[in-house]
Amino acid sequence: MRELRPAKISRRAFLVATAGSAIGCAVLDQQSNAPQATDDALHHQAWEMASTIRQQTIVPTFPDRQFHVRDYGAVDDGTTDNTTAFANAIAACHNAGGGRVVVPAGRFLTGPIHLKSNVNLHLESGSRVLFSTDPKDYLPAVFTRWEGVELMGYSPLIYAYEQKNIAVTGSGTLDGQANRTTWWPWKGGSWVGGTNWSVPGFPNQDEGRAKLFADAEQGVPPEQRLYAEGANLRPPFFQPYRCENVLIEGVTITGAPFWLINPVLCQSVTVKGVTCSSLGPNSDGCDPESCKNVVIEDCHFDTGDDCIAIKSGRNTDGRRLNTPAENILITGCKMRSGHGGVVIGSEISGGARNVFVENCQMSSPDLERGIRIKTNSMRGGVIENFYIRNIEIGEVKNALVIDFHYEEGDAGDFDPTVRNIEIRNLVCQKAERVFQVRGFERAPIRDLRMINNTFVSVDEIGDIEHVENFVAKNVTIEGKVFKVG
Repeated sequence: MRELRPAKISRRAFLVATAGSAIGCAVLDQQSNAPQATDDALHHQAWEMASTIRQQTIVPTFPDRQFHVRDYGAVDDGTTDNTTAFANAIAACHNAGGGRVVVPAGRFLTGPIHLKSNVNLHLESGSRVLFSTDPKDYLPAVFTRWEGVELMGYSPLIYAYEQKNIAVTGSGTLDGQANRTTWWPWKGGSWVGGTNWSVPGFPNQDEGRAKLFADAEQGVPPEQRLYAEGANLRPPFFQPYRCENVLIEGVTITGAPFWLINPVLCQSVTVKGVTCSSLGPNSDGCDPESCKNVVIEDCHFDTGDDCIAIKSGRNTDGRRLNTPAENILITGCKMRSGHGGVVIGSEISGGARNVFVENCQMSSPDLERGIRIKTNSMRGGVIENFYIRNIEIGEVKNALVIDFHYEEGDAGDFDPTVRNIEIRNLVCQKAERVFQVRGFERAPIRDLRMINNTFVSVDEIGDIEHVENFVAKNVTIEGKVFKVG
């Protein structure tokens, strides 16, 4: 088989700072005791950590008690406000020592749902929880995080603060009822590269967003950042904040105002068998943010933004908390539409480490990127130990993106560190571009290994700029062996 070197087929610049052999770096910053260890040995050593993550992630269990929302006054006509009924059922369950708050078949309208410790909100088959689209129903403001910045903002649709052992389970549907006439127009149309969500007569988030970010950069305490009514910042759907032992399983989430599943500063989070189907602006599927020990498995994503995006705070506010996203296992998931399949960033100033992705499928003409890291010199942060294996990509625009020029670009003083990334056994049937890998000359991407990867049909190889220790072993592009240098 003929070797294919990038200088001969790339339609753009191909710049590699240095090219070398496989590194001797193992997960958790441990140096290998055997420098001569093979790639396979290092691979197996790293993936042992993935098994440890699963073992360390505590899945909550609940007493065998049932609290039916109808017994607390809930009416399933789709128009009666059941906010108080849900709150009373949750309070009774919590006060009794825990159990399941049961939502039976029917259409239940409600405002925000606030979970308490030892409560499992369980949606039976045929149930549909409809969330109000009146922003006033999400007052008073709560302590939350929005695009990586802490503030006092609208309550998430489902929220918990400093609770332990909480869950949302079942086979029902959570419907935020957001659409082009509710919530989504607040996105506005000023952002480059996306759909214009502006609707005449609707306010948008531009002014509030800019002012919030300015407050964070100036060190205004989070409790004094008041950005609920009038700021037009859409609330996340499900946001447990500083919680332990969180489970969301089986349900379908649709019509989200903003990000769908956004655990923040949590420990032990399990997301299992969830369908995330929302094509609105910023409809990220699952964004674990500054969380430790997270398992995301057997989920389906069809979203208007990133399917899974790992985050840890934005710029100065992320550095203030300095809490990485760490110990994350993603397995058996399917991704369709989205800006990215599995993504790290861009709110990543606290860093990310020990992220494992395996046995996932991605495919859609509307899928912008497969594997993606997005950051810049405003974000900074250390991203390390990112392992990907056994990935099937049908159709995608950009297969692999590691971009230090995202959003603000090179406009700050906090160079990102990205190192130790391994992509193994990935097969991509169709891509417009294989690589968009762009570090900084002064801060290159380090230790990128691609092993046993196949790209069947591509329009172009793309860009590889400023990478140290880029290794490609048994990588083929359109049937030709790909070599570095």
